[in-house]
Amino acid sequence: MHAIGVDIGGTKIAAGVVSAEGQILAKTVLRTDPTSAASVDDGVVAACETLLAEHEVDAIGLAAPGLIGADRATVVFCPNLPWRDHPLGELMAQRLGVTTVVENDANAAGWAESRFGVAMGLPDVLTLTLGTGLGGAIVSGGRLVRGAWGAAGEIGHFRVVPEGHRCGCGQEGCWEQYTSGSALVRTARTLVEARPERAVRLLELAGGTSSKITGQHVTLAALEGDDLAVELLTWVGRWVGEGAASLAAILDPAMVVVGGGLSAAGDLVLGPAREAFDRRLPAGGFRPMIPMEQAAMGNDAGIVGAADLART
Repeated sequence: MHAIGVDIGGTKIAAGVVSAEGQILAKTVLRTDPTSAASVDDGVVAACETLLAEHEVDAIGLAAPGLIGADRATVVFCPNLPWRDHPLGELMAQRLGVTTVVENDANAAGWAESRFGVAMGLPDVLTLTLGTGLGGAIVSGGRLVRGAWGAAGEIGHFRVVPEGHRCGCGQEGCWEQYTSGSALVRTARTLVEARPERAVRLLELAGGTSSKITGQHVTLAALEGDDLAVELLTWVGRWVGEGAASLAAILDPAMVVVGGGLSAAGDLVLGPAREAFDRRLPAGGFRPMIPMEQAAMGNDAGIVGAADLART
């Protein structure tokens, strides 16, 4: 049966009709209007109605950022959209007339990788999504781990540095403060201001202003061979590997999948990540080594994962 998957972000809504085999048969993308909960809801309805006009579907899966309730219907808290205890699933089911479930966006992406992507067929998978923040998904025994209250998999808030950098969640030293696009940009700007003679290319890409440096600038400069940019991505990669090794000691996954925007840097991040992971994996010499692979589903992972989860 076909299902619609919707990936809801702070700037756009991407929706697609997805087959049971994980193939996107039709797709639409709309800009998000984040001014109110109602405006975002209207955008989701518009995207789905466009697809429903030409395709028969049995379920709709919505991938949303933030905390999703155990009922798979309520957005408890969304940092970048105006949803607070918002009954999104119920509202969409009423307006669209189709069974609708809501999933965390990182969970949806991780599920897609375990079902149809680089980890296809593996029952135990840890997925990391390196974007502005750090998201994650845990698949154990072939099932997505949601936890008692629906909040499992928030690995970005796994605390790695006591009394470390302040995090938006209210705590200090969370992993995403060292392993994310935001962490990369913060560190890059600090180093550029301290050592501008090493940052000629980064400043050039940012128009001569350190405060305008982005993660894309760092990745581009690194791909060109810029020493400082390579050093910055190596730093992030090592944090990826260090944290993943600690989680692997708890979860024992068959594979660690790394996705999100930062994964586009490829081996510039994954190389040092694998090295740190192998070095820090507990009892590494007495257990099978766990592969760490780049995600294969790209920007479609949220759509495919949300649609597939809507069927379960």
